[in-house]
Amino acid sequence: MSILIKDTTKEQRIDIVRRSLEDSEEGCDNFYSNDVEDMYIDYIEGRKELREINAEFRTNFVVSEREMARSGCGMGYRS
Repeated sequence: MSILIKDTTKEQRIDIVRRSLEDSEEGCDNFYSNDVEDMYIDYIEGRKELREINAEFRTNFVVSEREMARSGCGMGYRS
């Protein structure tokens, strides 16, 4: 089954996101919250593919890690 916007209806995209988050939550001890669900609204509304949203999230996560390391908090690496 394709999960691309062009191959799915809005209802199917909602179901894809819900099922995906439910599967992920089982192994992540409540890591996911409404904020994470909200980040997929662009996919549900047909504006961005899942791969685009996930790539943006990973990019922001890496940037945040580097910013923490530079802050001198003692975590991570220093550049």
